[in-house]
Amino acid sequence: MNNAALRHWKQQQRARLRELRQQVPVTQRMLWSDAITAVLTQGFPFLENQRIGFYWPHQGEYDPIPAMTFLRTRGATLALPEVISKDEPLRFIEWWPEAPMKKDIYGIPFPDNTRGITVDSIIIPLLGFDEQGYRLGYGSGYFDRTLAAMSPRPLAIGVAFEILRLPTIHPQQHDIPMDYIVTEQSILHRTDTGLVPLTAPIVQSETA
Repeated sequence: MNNAALRHWKQQQRARLRELRQQVPVTQRMLWSDAITAVLTQGFPFLENQRIGFYWPHQGEYDPIPAMTFLRTRGATLALPEVISKDEPLRFIEWWPEAPMKKDIYGIPFPDNTRGITVDSIIIPLLGFDEQGYRLGYGSGYFDRTLAAMSPRPLAIGVAFEILRLPTIHPQQHDIPMDYIVTEQSILHRTDTGLVPLTAPIVQSETA
């Protein structure tokens, strides 16, 4: 597939997956979000001691706010991304439930003038994902640029509903795979041979 054909294919997939996600009844999305929260908080107990980058949900994405609130009560330091400019990595700044908020250029809330945080792990929304653990995002490349720029690279945990799984996104050189993907059904670990479902909580030594 040449570059022009790949861009067209990804545009089609983004439109299709957005529509598919929006067609899910709100009550069903809430049930799936509750299930992902349970898998995320129970499956990664070490997150309670970390600095974690999250995101503010929009357009029918998994809602991570209950997980954020839970992890903060357990000792985690939380941050949300700030868009600095179109071609720069995201900057993570501290969030707590009463933090002052404002909206970025996309209309998504983020903390207003709180301190910058160097995160250990990032919870990343997936518009789609494939069997090798690669993410289909919205096309701006913010998370790929951010992961590529951070050293050491934080643990990347993607979150999505199972209906958004694809055989492949036809990853390119700039695409960075997730370390884990969490759906309403399971934790999926990326290996050299593809995604593998896990049945036990992840201990921190396994993420190194």
